[in-house]
Amino acid sequence: MNEILAIVVPCYNEEEVLPDSITKLRGVLNEMKGSGSISKKSFLLLVDDGSKDRTWEIIKENHDNSDDVWGQKLSKNCGHQSALVSGLMTARERADLSISIDADLQDDIGVIKEMVDKYHDGCEIVYGIRGSRKKDSFFKRTTAQGFYKLLSSMGVKTIYNHADFRLMSKKALDELSLYKESNLYLRGLIPLLGLKTGEVVYERGERMAGESKYPLKKMLALAVNGITSFSTEPIKIIQKTGVLVLLVCLAAAVYAFISYMTGNVEKGWTSLILSIWFLGGVQLLAIGVIGEYVGKIYGEVKQRPLYHIEELLDK
Repeated sequence: MNEILAIVVPCYNEEEVLPDSITKLRGVLNEMKGSGSISKKSFLLLVDDGSKDRTWEIIKENHDNSDDVWGQKLSKNCGHQSALVSGLMTARERADLSISIDADLQDDIGVIKEMVDKYHDGCEIVYGIRGSRKKDSFFKRTTAQGFYKLLSSMGVKTIYNHADFRLMSKKALDELSLYKESNLYLRGLIPLLGLKTGEVVYERGERMAGESKYPLKKMLALAVNGITSFSTEPIKIIQKTGVLVLLVCLAAAVYAFISYMTGNVEKGWTSLILSIWFLGGVQLLAIGVIGEYVGKIYGEVKQRPLYHIEELLDK
């Protein structure tokens, strides 16, 4: 067992948690190196996603003091998914397997060894699965469960209660590198690789310090990106809604004609205004959904790079 392991950690304004996170992750690496389950060349790769605080300075300080702490600085804030991909692609060239984990270490680093064991058993991808969501608020727990069910109903293959805590072999990363799309949703993309997978179950902990980098706005944006990047079902829903509205309009026309023929006609504007508002709302919603897909196409055809690496600190 002489494989090189890279632990890839995307960081954005993480100065409050980073020193402690680095110490804990290095502890896991050193323990596994000592047991011989990974190569002594294994390392920790911290990706600074355009942070505005001392995140990069902390990374540089730890790199200067430790050979197994590497740093990668992006030229600007590119977003969590792009920062993660940038780190994984760098690790792909230097390691045999990589594990991605968020800097706050709410995911249980105690199962990293179990992930590596499953890799040695032949798994190319190992997903970290949350055993429960007891520590989440009622709102977050309900919306997360609803989101997974929504994705499933639209034919998007996802792993329930899995975020971005996973192990990927070099072979898996080679396959992932073939996907050139710019609208990234790794949780939906990686299951498409079709390689042998495994799972480890853990309980998610509390954030040590600082604030979550995924507030409601970003979570909603990720959800929309996940749906529109992997499913055309929203457009089909628009088509079905259009047929339904047409049938309702035909029924209303028949009713209006019968009322006119029987002389049972009342003057008024309420029904007319409501129908105009209803149809106008449906049309605007339809245009918005179609516009989301057109925007995705616009972003893809330009083929702009996902990130630019400003500085890389390795051995």
